[in-house]
Amino acid sequence: MPPTTAPAPLAAEAEPLSIGGLVDRTPASRDRYVDLLRALSIAVVVLWHWVFSITQWRSDGSLAMPNPIDTIPGAWALTWLLQIMPVFFFVGGYANLAGWESIEGRTTHGWAASKAFATARLRRLVKPVAVFVGCWAVGDTLARLTLDGYQGVLQWGVVVFVPLWFLGVYVGVVLLAPFTIGLHRRYGSYVPALLLTAIVVCDMVRFRYDLDAAGLLTSALVWVFVHQLGYFWRDGTLVRAGRRAHLALVGAGLLALVGLTTVGPYPRSMVSVRGEAVSNMFPTTACIAALAVLQLGVVLLAAPAARRWLEDRRVWSAVVGANAVAMTVFCWHMTALVAAIALYERLGFDLGRAADAAWWAQRPLWLLLPGVLLAGLVAVFARIELPGRGTVARPKATRGAACAPARPMSTAG
Repeated sequence: MPPTTAPAPLAAEAEPLSIGGLVDRTPASRDRYVDLLRALSIAVVVLWHWVFSITQWRSDGSLAMPNPIDTIPGAWALTWLLQIMPVFFFVGGYANLAGWESIEGRTTHGWAASKAFATARLRRLVKPVAVFVGCWAVGDTLARLTLDGYQGVLQWGVVVFVPLWFLGVYVGVVLLAPFTIGLHRRYGSYVPALLLTAIVVCDMVRFRYDLDAAGLLTSALVWVFVHQLGYFWRDGTLVRAGRRAHLALVGAGLLALVGLTTVGPYPRSMVSVRGEAVSNMFPTTACIAALAVLQLGVVLLAAPAARRWLEDRRVWSAVVGANAVAMTVFCWHMTALVAAIALYERLGFDLGRAADAAWWAQRPLWLLLPGVLLAGLVAVFARIELPGRGTVARPKATRGAACAPARPMSTAG
């Protein structure tokens, strides 16, 4: 028999699973379409910020990122599909109900169940955000101490942190989930109906009496409403309703949007636009609730074809890789854009101030340049988010072992 090679010394060490390992662990019962929608939501937000913003410096030295919708006839219609945050929230509703069912399956009840649920659901959200904020806090403090005249990121670069408001709202919705799930199980469709009524009333009060507090309440109610819709997807109600019901959702959402933006005080764009006194996104308006109904119908209609596509291992691997680092990407994508701007200007180029031919010609550059920089940030920070395989035995002090942790990070990136 040929001689055997003695195995390398083993050390118990927690390391991230490879993307292939995560793919192999996918249970047959998992709805892969939900993961695709989550990854798609994050990707659209990132690409919109990078490519569809007229990034420029204001006279006070702060960074502004208006979009060109006000200069392109009919561009507002794109926002009815590309304002994809409602998709993220009702996918969250689906996933959070599934997570609660898992907690219930372990016979945990009452406050203990709520605590276990919140810990499990928020762990992967909080860690990447905490590291992101901590890094910026340390870096900004060092810059203040060493650079003359430096005023701090909150003066010049608040845009770096603006995307985090979505996560703040989502954390609130997650913490409410045990309560809203209980309402869903007891009262069913009465809950979103009541929420929708409250949204309309709050908007009426806000616009009639110019009451800002009503707008803040509407913002909370809209996202709870959208999240609540995800419960009906998870429990099978919307699936059993069939294609006609899905078409009805599309029709109802579309008619509501047309009506609200035609005869109501609402702008047609679902994102903020220069020169408009009202933004549908913040304070969030009834238009976003209508948009959520429209998009939910579209999502349900596309589900059968998407699920067939996701049976391909290569496609599913890409979705798994994207989801494995989704929060890292979301947290750091604006930092990558700021770094790309600094590099671009250091090379002697000026930022465009209008959506002219030169600005459009540069769009591929503003996909590639921050994309490369973000890939580097993901390689550094992805370990914080990547699911671990627990305590495993692996060879110590070998070349292959040293490279193993980088492999899933580079693949996911």
